[in-house]
Amino acid sequence: MTSDETRTMVTRDGGRRSRRRPSRAGRSPMRGWGYAVGFLAPLVVFYAVYFLYSFGILGVVSTQQVGLTFRNAVDVGLQNFVLVIQDPSFHRSLLNTVLFGVISVLVSLTLGFTLAMMLASGIRVRRLFYTVFLLPSLIPMSLFATVFGRMLETKDGAFNQFLRQFGLDAIAPDWLGDPTAAYVAVGILLTYTIGLPIMYYTTDVAQVNASIVESATLDGASVWQIYRIMLFPLLRSTHITVILSVILGSFRAFDIIYFSTGGQPGGRTDIVGTYIYKATLGLDRVGYAAAASILVLVIALAISVIQIVVKRKEL
Repeated sequence: MTSDETRTMVTRDGGRRSRRRPSRAGRSPMRGWGYAVGFLAPLVVFYAVYFLYSFGILGVVSTQQVGLTFRNAVDVGLQNFVLVIQDPSFHRSLLNTVLFGVISVLVSLTLGFTLAMMLASGIRVRRLFYTVFLLPSLIPMSLFATVFGRMLETKDGAFNQFLRQFGLDAIAPDWLGDPTAAYVAVGILLTYTIGLPIMYYTTDVAQVNASIVESATLDGASVWQIYRIMLFPLLRSTHITVILSVILGSFRAFDIIYFSTGGQPGGRTDIVGTYIYKATLGLDRVGYAAAASILVLVIALAISVIQIVVKRKEL
């Protein structure tokens, strides 16, 4: 009998006696598996019905030429995939998705990181920064993008009216008619959606050993040097999380683009989400849209696998 299997107890008369603990070897491992299966079964059933069934239907429809009514479907094999791969509009939407993701990453790693450090240092106007940059992340993006889209209107939009107040009518752009202005507008909109990266940085910087920063301050390091040389490298894992989450988020930025520019002008600011939406409801090509969805899903899964591999290396 080992010491782990006994427990010493004090009796009423002050004596001591040992009590044998139930042996772990006597516990059935199948009992633990039973609890695990019982808790996980509802979730597995939900995923099986909702996701697997949906993916199955998506795969079947992607090989058909069919509309929204799902009637008179014609089996076309892999033709939809070939058409999607050869479509320049799909290439542009995919490129825009990556481009907008890269813009968000650059803004997050520069402006987002700097703002997070300023907020963590306890500056006086921290509540103003929280309101300006975190509020868009706390409200529905469709609402935020709709308001922003109204502000972009050429004639009555707030941006152009502001320029006209100062006699700058000549430089008031046609935000939704000029491709360059539309890209700039989307870049401005994405800048205001960095609230989540700011929260990542604000949370993780609080876990940095304060004595390191205090030692650097005593050695005469400036604030900028502490940010650039010390804190930025120390938050390497946070950078990776921000980069991958922002890039994956760009594939789900349908509401941001659809409710702000609507993909205008001429689909130049379309991303894969709005491209698939237009193919489904605008062109009534459900099979074609399903093929495009599967291709986008494969790309997003590849990025997710990269994220998992990088995370494991970090651990």
